Amino acid sequence: MRLAFLIPPMMLLAACGQEKDAKDGTEVSINAEGDGGGVQIKTGKDGGNIKIGGDGAAIDIDIPDFVDLDIESDFDIDGVKLYPGSKVTKVDVDANDKNGADKATVKLGFTSPAAPTKAADWMAAEFAKKGVKVTRTGDTLAGKDKDGADFTIKFGPDGANAKGEVVIVKS
Repeated sequence: MRLAFLIPPMMLLAACGQEKDAKDGTEVSINAEGDGGGVQIKTGKDGGNIKIGGDGAAIDIDIPDFVDLDIESDFDIDGVKLYPGSKVTKVDVDANDKNGADKATVKLGFTSPAAPTKAADWMAAEFAKKGVKVTRTGDTLAGKDKDGADFTIKFGPDGANAKGEVVIVKS
């Protein structure tokens, strides 16, 4: 299975954000499929589950609620992080390498302690500093990272702050 190299980092990512306070926890969902099998990882406030299936083998493991990694510090697009103080609320990864295809979609839900326009302005300026070209429509940024993956960052109102979603698509 060509996606086997993804298993160790996905196991670590699956355990991310398992804080004691359920309302602050990050939900993680990972689905990776290949010609020889697949990997599914789901986590939430009470732990999670890893399922690995392949030619002649299957593994089903419960993940306890014990690891607290900092997704916000680890996430960036070509060196640009989310607006300072942002919190990742959800991670959804869907990867597929069936029939020679090498496709992946990553979605991150987040909240930011700034109004949508201010957060979008800040991130647009950070991309400009890194030489990453983005287009802007309202409070939505779109571009292509150095590896050729398309990304979109949408900011919407959440009271006086912003909530949004990052979508990265590699095809």
